[in-house]
Amino acid sequence: MASEKHFGSQTRVALVGSERKPMVAAPVAVAVSPAAAEIDNTPITVSVIVRRKSPIDKEKLGTAAGRMTRDEFEAQHGAAPDSVALVEAFAKEFGLTSEVAAESGRRTIFLTGTREQMERAFNVALADKVIDGTSYRVREGAIYLPAQLSGHIEAVLGLDNRPQARPHFRVRAQKAGAPAPQAAAANDGSFTPVQVGQLYGFPATATGAGETIGIIELGGGYKEADLTTYFGSLGQKVPAVTAVLVDGGKNAPTNANSADGEVMLDIEVSAAVAPGAKIVVYFTPNTDQGFTDAISQAVHDTTNSPGVVSISWGGPESSWTAQSMTALDSACQAAAALGVTITVAAGDDGSTDGVTDGANHTDFPASSPHVLGCGGTKLVAANGSITSEVVWNETAANEGAGGGGVSNVFPLPSWQSGSAVPAPTVAGGGRGVPDVAGDADPVSGYQVRVDGKDMVIGGTSAVAPLWAGLIALANTHNGGTAGFINPALYAAGVNACRDITEGNNGGFTAGPGWDACTGQGSPVGAGVIAAIASVTAKRN
Repeated sequence: MASEKHFGSQTRVALVGSERKPMVAAPVAVAVSPAAAEIDNTPITVSVIVRRKSPIDKEKLGTAAGRMTRDEFEAQHGAAPDSVALVEAFAKEFGLTSEVAAESGRRTIFLTGTREQMERAFNVALADKVIDGTSYRVREGAIYLPAQLSGHIEAVLGLDNRPQARPHFRVRAQKAGAPAPQAAAANDGSFTPVQVGQLYGFPATATGAGETIGIIELGGGYKEADLTTYFGSLGQKVPAVTAVLVDGGKNAPTNANSADGEVMLDIEVSAAVAPGAKIVVYFTPNTDQGFTDAISQAVHDTTNSPGVVSISWGGPESSWTAQSMTALDSACQAAAALGVTITVAAGDDGSTDGVTDGANHTDFPASSPHVLGCGGTKLVAANGSITSEVVWNETAANEGAGGGGVSNVFPLPSWQSGSAVPAPTVAGGGRGVPDVAGDADPVSGYQVRVDGKDMVIGGTSAVAPLWAGLIALANTHNGGTAGFINPALYAAGVNACRDITEGNNGGFTAGPGWDACTGQGSPVGAGVIAAIASVTAKRN
């Protein structure tokens, strides 16, 4: 293909879904003046995601016919060789170095070059803008590719490194004179993760032995000393926790007011309810590139092989480019095919998801139809039993509300067709969020330890690792990995989930059956384990 060496002379075509709108409104972005900033010669690495050899049959996901080994997946759905060859030739012509991800299933080629080289290669203008006091590299408009690459590239991520997502946790306000969380126990409405698991019927003697829980973090860090102290207070063995660094991410703990609260909440909740499970934390930068690469790496990680991945970060669908959502959702499809369950927090800002345009918005990646979206409740208990559980909504006290609604991007999946999901506001949407729920109100939050401080934290960030821990228990009990469990959970109904019928999250109200506040409801531990046994692929 001699023409491969003449990409520079070809007509340029916009990469579908790559358009970025001009930056307006909050967060206020201020351009960095040329006089105040020297030309940045720091190399830029972008992730180019190429097409699959053949599409995944999404209707088979969640069934035995939809499960495959890694070798089968790469043979059928790995990177198309001709697409890889074209991208490598393109990179060479524009002076970019290229490195193909070792796992063909990731379909990712990392291209590295200077800012000027990237601008020429992708026909974009990169600018420095200050957002909330930090300078970022941003672009506006579309990415333009040589015509010969059209159809071969799904996404180009990393040209723009502005923050993409936010953590979904809420710290409970400390009342004057209130006891320390670890000493408070039942008398202040908060719980240890173990107590929450007991209330939801997680089997008392079950463990996560032999399982690995992956956790995606876009910031923050953990300290071993905190884990030792915390799990000692629970009377549990300290879990084995490993940090995997993606795209230059770091395990960088600072203070209790930072994203460390997210990291520690995720580790402590998931490990406490699934004792014996290994925890692998994938740290990555808070960009659309970092987010997607971390999920992709976790799903295809043959060293640690997590059977379930917990995600407590996200942002309104309207804040993502279409190519970013397509790429991240594709990684979640791969997870479903390979038997990896992904649990995702549905958001902490009610039905608007924090957007101030007066409309309802769902949070992504919780709105992906290939993950288990996790909403929030307020849990009240006495004498070891639940006495009340309603939709989490503390907006009047400025302490958040559970996210949920109807996707404007992803259509209604077949396994939700009988759930009376409200109609989407735009054509093409329809997927209802969340799928399930759990205790998330900071008033009835989780007692955790962050950077030497005992705290009570809530948010749907706690629900994703809670469900991840339960799925780890199920995988151990059932002798395999459950993978994509949504069809099985919806089919099980009240046998697997406790229906929440009271409360609202702003735009939606709870009622019998599925609703856009709490989905199918909170977990019935033993029922969930039984419900997903039929879709669990046994280990050899």
